[in-house]
Amino acid sequence: AAGAADVTSGTAAAAALTPDSAATLTDGIEYIPLPPVPFAGGVDPSTLTALGEPSLASLGLAGYSPVGLVQMALESIHVYLDLPWYGSIALATIILRLLLFPVVIIAQRNAAKLANVSPQMQVLQLKMTEARQAGDQLQVARYTNELVLFMKEKNVNPIKSMLVPLAQAPVFISMFVGLRRCATLPVMSMATGGALWFTDLTVADPYYLLPVMTSITMYLTIQLGTEVGRMQAAGETARIMFTVMRFMPIIFFPFMINFPAAVLCYWFTTNIMSLSQAMILKVPVIRDFFNIPVLVKHNPDNLPMTKEQNKKSTVQAAKDAWKNFQVTRQLQDRQRYDEVRFAKAGTAPIVRTYKYDPTITSKTKAKRNSIISTKATIKQ
Repeated sequence: AAGAADVTSGTAAAAALTPDSAATLTDGIEYIPLPPVPFAGGVDPSTLTALGEPSLASLGLAGYSPVGLVQMALESIHVYLDLPWYGSIALATIILRLLLFPVVIIAQRNAAKLANVSPQMQVLQLKMTEARQAGDQLQVARYTNELVLFMKEKNVNPIKSMLVPLAQAPVFISMFVGLRRCATLPVMSMATGGALWFTDLTVADPYYLLPVMTSITMYLTIQLGTEVGRMQAAGETARIMFTVMRFMPIIFFPFMINFPAAVLCYWFTTNIMSLSQAMILKVPVIRDFFNIPVLVKHNPDNLPMTKEQNKKSTVQAAKDAWKNFQVTRQLQDRQRYDEVRFAKAGTAPIVRTYKYDPTITSKTKAKRNSIISTKATIKQ
């Protein structure tokens, strides 16, 4: 249409020429300008990358959100290093895990300290649990304060053991969502950006090998404790959490088989990095280099809470945890009820609980009656 419009305008311009200028035309043929050259494939060249592929920004992807930044980073690695998409995903995963490695060191150091002081902590935790079940809030506060002072003295904090999953969660979610959007659009270059049997990264693995490998590496990662901590904290809740996490690969597998290969390529790579870090940090020389304390092997029979837990099954531990939760909630409800009653007793009007006022004697009563009668006389 644009070419036809140019031809029409060129014809009109030639018709408007004067006879002198028309005589200058070669062989009496009117000049018809050439139509503009259309864009290759109908795509604006300014939106193409150095590899001749449409940029993610031109497809409505990338940007300055966490997901968009991940997509920009993947595209930069893919374009400037001329790597296939599976290589770009693997390299980006390795870089991200190396950036999070200092957090892993802090968590491992704290987990080792917690494991070494677990006997003393379990004694205080057991006393605190018994006091809570007995409803003795004074003793609960006392043992809680002792536990806090003990952890401060030993420079340990159970929250530090959760630094790795807390730091990796936003990264994992951004990579997961970013890759899934690229595969769903789809980014056409990803259709041939895979390797081996998963050449198309925009569809699920037809042989289910990537989901199987991802589930196996996830299970090994949880067993080694690189992502969930060593679960050194005693208690039924910790044991239940560890048991549930061991079944997570089985729970996630039905969903993994439908994920695009690009997502599983990232997931499998990050699991391999977790396993590698766990194996490296088990080497004594490397642990000494990063100032990670040597783990002290405690006899389970000498640990008050662990000894009792080993006698229970997982089902019994779950029942005891639910029972402890109910007891704790009842105590908290009772404490809130008492606080409300005390506050009401201090602010509400005084409730009369007697028929006659014992503070009024016969003299005060006669004086009051005389005053009342005097007021009545004056009023009359």
